[in-house]
Amino acid sequence: MVIRDYEDVGVYTLDADTEQQLLDQQNECTFAWATGSGAPMAVTMSYLVRNGHFWLTASSQRKRIPAIRRDGRVAIVVTSTGTALGPNKTLTYQGRAVVHDDRETKAWFYPALAERLMGRGGPERVAEFTRFLDSPRRVVIEVTPGLRVGYDGAKMAGATTQARRATRAERTESEPSGPA
Repeated sequence: MVIRDYEDVGVYTLDADTEQQLLDQQNECTFAWATGSGAPMAVTMSYLVRNGHFWLTASSQRKRIPAIRRDGRVAIVVTSTGTALGPNKTLTYQGRAVVHDDRETKAWFYPALAERLMGRGGPERVAEFTRFLDSPRRVVIEVTPGLRVGYDGAKMAGATTQARRATRAERTESEPSGPA
């Protein structure tokens, strides 16, 4: 079917393979929560995905930590900007966040995040980053994703090109064929 407008962009969702590639290639997300007054707030954070959950970290004095403890409803947005996938691909998840402050979680998470972010720098850089993460007030945030909204701008561009061609063909067909 040829599109006539952009009313329903939900048809341009990411397929599962592209979603996984995006989550693997990108290492930053926009993390959003509600403040104590209910106002939305967001920051850019590094993340990793393990067993279908997002894992992030922050120092416990950051305002997002008491906000999450008060109300675990959050959102995460991941874009393809800066990845080999090129621009115009996004994933948005509503989720439930839990703050972890236990040694067991930190013991696996800090090295895993350090490897994801600094692995190209070699084992010394990974170990150094792990040490820097392991600070007294740092906690780990686990987000269980719920509602997912994906968008693939390449699909929208393809539909636009198809609509443009159809419009040109309609115009050509409706033009007079020559002098009467």
